[in-house]
Amino acid sequence: MSAEYGADQIQILEGLEAVRKRPGMYIGSTSARGLHHLVYEIVDNAVDEALAGVCKNIYVTVNENNSITVEDDGRGIPVGMNHKAGKSALEVVFTVLHAGGKFGGGGYKVSGGLHGVGASVVNALSNWLTVEVYHDGKIYSQSYKRGKADGEVKVTGECDIAKHGTKVTFKPDDTIFEETVYDFGTLKQRLRETAFLTKNLRIVLLDKRENPERQEEYHYAGGIKEFVTYLNKSKEALYDQVIYCEGTRDGVYVEVAMQHNDSFNDTTFSFVNNIITPEGGTHLAGFRNAMTKTFNAYAKANKILKDNEPPLTGDDIREGLTAIISIKIEEPQFEGQTKQKLGNSEARGAVDSVVSEQLTYFLEQNPAIAKTICEKSLLAQRAREAARKARDLTRRKTALEGMSLPGKLADCSDKDPKNCEIFIVEGDSAGGSAKTARSRATQAILPLRGKILNVEKARLDKIYGNAEIKAMITAFGTGIHEDFDISKLRYNKIIIMTDADVDGAHISTLMLTFLYRFMPELIKQGHVYLAQPPLYKIEKNKNVWYAYSDEELNKILTEIGRDGNNKIQRYKGLGEMDAEQLWETTMDPEKRILKKVIVDEESSSEIDVTFTTLMGDKVEPRREFIEANAKYVQNLDV
Repeated sequence: MSAEYGADQIQILEGLEAVRKRPGMYIGSTSARGLHHLVYEIVDNAVDEALAGVCKNIYVTVNENNSITVEDDGRGIPVGMNHKAGKSALEVVFTVLHAGGKFGGGGYKVSGGLHGVGASVVNALSNWLTVEVYHDGKIYSQSYKRGKADGEVKVTGECDIAKHGTKVTFKPDDTIFEETVYDFGTLKQRLRETAFLTKNLRIVLLDKRENPERQEEYHYAGGIKEFVTYLNKSKEALYDQVIYCEGTRDGVYVEVAMQHNDSFNDTTFSFVNNIITPEGGTHLAGFRNAMTKTFNAYAKANKILKDNEPPLTGDDIREGLTAIISIKIEEPQFEGQTKQKLGNSEARGAVDSVVSEQLTYFLEQNPAIAKTICEKSLLAQRAREAARKARDLTRRKTALEGMSLPGKLADCSDKDPKNCEIFIVEGDSAGGSAKTARSRATQAILPLRGKILNVEKARLDKIYGNAEIKAMITAFGTGIHEDFDISKLRYNKIIIMTDADVDGAHISTLMLTFLYRFMPELIKQGHVYLAQPPLYKIEKNKNVWYAYSDEELNKILTEIGRDGNNKIQRYKGLGEMDAEQLWETTMDPEKRILKKVIVDEESSSEIDVTFTTLMGDKVEPRREFIEANAKYVQNLDV
């Protein structure tokens, strides 16, 4: 019998119960990403004080017990009585959803905080939270347990009359979050980015869990100009200056910094009130329009582009560009709950106007730089034309041959992409084993010969001319770049299966670089995986075990006893396994381990830096990266 559904079955969730019941609605997820989001919510409130010009320093501390303390020197949250609520304004901010100084235009001109829900949501999702406010020589404090006030706001001490600000300490609720251990690297990325976007704000990150304690400080007087320099550190800049445009139009404050480098990628990041907008929006459209028309006008006026030549496209001009677009706007309208795309129409006009005007002046005053950019754009135009011809040739061929698939592809018989997966395997020997081992109905095998082209160092025409990359593009079915269409994807899972050694790791990285640069949606929509072949085979008394890590090897040896009867084989390559072993360890959906490749949109600028550091031309940044990360490497073959 179905449960009764009447008026009394409609639940009213009091206070912050709604947040505890559906945390994903407020912070995205209860995974590590949501856990770190709690920190950003409190930090964003402090940044709002900095944007209002009343905060210079933010201190973020990861305490020994994985609780977090965020302290700022802003005005301090008001502690007086909020007569509408009948309690202290401080308690209202931490216990009532949609309460804060961000509504009605009174408290803040611009704000990045999530619709005023930040502090109360963090409180609701914490085991406990304490807040201290420094005001007029007094320290006011209040404690909470799982979102509910544990006593009144009290004066708990005195401080220097000049001291002002807010200090929040909280411990995430371990009954809600899947994981409650903070990652220093994740926090570091976000806080560095925040400091770049807020000129002159100083952010100090301290980790008390390490011995000695680890501390990093971020403070950039140059703001987003320094951000561009940081993003370009693994590339060769084409000119010394970072082009900077700044101005206010129609109530929108616009800041743009940009510089071209010798790469072939467009690395543009857009922000609204310090929040990244991964899908761009009106501010990005305004910037692109300004770039295209200004450079074409300059190239024509200075006879770099002849009258009978086709105009430069936006793609030509943005080849090798690193740019940051940061706007501050009072009432941002985002498309979708996740703030991925800006919708305000006035932002387009404001960015277009500021960039067009100031970029025109810059090009006229710096003719050598202008000529360098135009010449690179013309080279890009020619390469694009060559790539188009190669692409059209490929299209014509496939049309004539009825979508001819690469000869070396062993395709699966099931034609429903939802059921199908493709293994990209290095070399004919591993490819042969995989073809024998696979389940023919749903598993396709594409063996690649050697290492694919490093797309970080190649233009589009070279990429279309590379046999191994062409084989992958054809097998996947989606096309690349502007031709990309995910609805034509022929496999639900694309599995990169390489040897568990340094060469295998390099091939995986080359593959991921290609997918990230030219088919990013495959990664964003969760179609890309790394196979995890075992590192060891252990035999004893005719029994066989496989270990996928040194820890697992030790665990198995402890269980079966460490003695002379143990036969341990360290696998160097997939070719060392016969088809049966490859199936049961790496390909059998019932037993295998796959690692899904995911991209955190909020860390996209740092991901870009990592790819160019590892795969670009400059050696020094790569050496620094290896030195900094060497201690985290496991299973490195000597």
